[in-house]
Amino acid sequence: MTRRIKSALALLAGNAIGLLLATLLLSGFAIKPISFIVVVIVFTLVQVVAEPLILKLGEKKAPALKGGIALIVTFVGLLITDLVTAGLTVGGISNLLAATLLVWLGALLASIVLPIYVFTELREPKKKS
Repeated sequence: MTRRIKSALALLAGNAIGLLLATLLLSGFAIKPISFIVVVIVFTLVQVVAEPLILKLGEKKAPALKGGIALIVTFVGLLITDLVTAGLTVGGISNLLAATLLVWLGALLASIVLPIYVFTELREPKKKS
């Protein structure tokens, strides 16, 4: 399996863990079991597309936001995924804000743990080609 595929799988797994964490801890935040995979894929795709755009905007308009870009991307990802999929129910603005933090935290922890135990190749720096 190539490094790019392993990296994509680690990102999907991290987002799945983060979304599960939010589902377990927040009442009103729910993902229909039948559409869990679709929600994770849509959420991850939105993040992948939104991150460079938000990063560029942040650098030009508000450089102080640079440290919070991951949280902003997670927020946007949840918001758009909620709008375009029928399988995700956020349950209000307070849940959206809390879920942003929980999903970000779950994905962050997974991005630390997964390369250590599952995707060991991702621990090493990327080889220049």
